[in-house]
Amino acid sequence: MTHLVVVSQIIDLATPLAQELNLELVDVVFQTNKRPPVLRVDIRNPRADTSLDDCERMSRALEAKLDATEILSSSYVLEISSPGISRVLTTDRDFLAFKGFAVIVKTFAPYKEQKEWQGKLLSRDGEAVYINQKGKAIAIPRNLIAKVQLDDGG
Repeated sequence: MTHLVVVSQIIDLATPLAQELNLELVDVVFQTNKRPPVLRVDIRNPRADTSLDDCERMSRALEAKLDATEILSSSYVLEISSPGISRVLTTDRDFLAFKGFAVIVKTFAPYKEQKEWQGKLLSRDGEAVYINQKGKAIAIPRNLIAKVQLDDGG
């Protein structure tokens, strides 16, 4: 099955789902160059700022529908996002929801001679943000952190 057929079938499946959740489907991208392939579905809440909760609701609904069909028979990663959603993590909920995701941590002042850290988000506590960089856990003191954002560069 071609890439375009998969995308059009997913659009057909996801559009009514989004409407049931009072959301709009903005875009569907199937990145077959990744292992496993990444299915990214962009949504928008036309009545308010698109929230993490909107993305979670769409993710659960679409995952259930995709599992019930045979559109994607091999393993894949489903990412629901919104062009309007903030890529900066601020709340405890953000840090929990994006655990394991690639992040960039920027500091106000150099920490261990660096002002920018990239890695997979592990956790955050009162003292630090913890990331995994090539298998090594790094704790970056919270009082030095300017921002933590999702790394869209993959």
